[in-house]
Amino acid sequence: MEKQLGLLEKFTNYVMLQWKKSLAKELMEDTFEQIKSRGQKDPKAIFNKALENVMPKIEVRPKRVGGSIYQVPQEVNPKRQLFLAAKWLIGAARAKKWGAFPKFLASELIDAANETGDAVKKKLDVYKMAEANKAFARFANR
Repeated sequence: MEKQLGLLEKFTNYVMLQWKKSLAKELMEDTFEQIKSRGQKDPKAIFNKALENVMPKIEVRPKRVGGSIYQVPQEVNPKRQLFLAAKWLIGAARAKKWGAFPKFLASELIDAANETGDAVKKKLDVYKMAEANKAFARFANR
């Protein structure tokens, strides 16, 4: 049976590169220190709010129907919601150059908690794609 991990532990696992979990934990601690240093009182609340704001509820998936491939909007599994949110937040932080990763991750988390930033923009882009392709929703259960 799969052991249930907390959101923070799971997110730390997504941050981890080359199986260096202790380094990933240090990066997350530094990120929370950065959030505190920017005047936020509760970094874990900021973290949870950011994840909640970035998790997509719907996405488009390719579906082959009669020789054509349609982008069909579908609901997202809760585990995949967490994965996508973490992927977008970490990707946005890693995309910024010339600086420390914890600083960029902290700024991205604060931005996501305020419903701005690159990760939230990515979520909105996914929603726009789903809205544009809602005519193909009838193919979802085939």
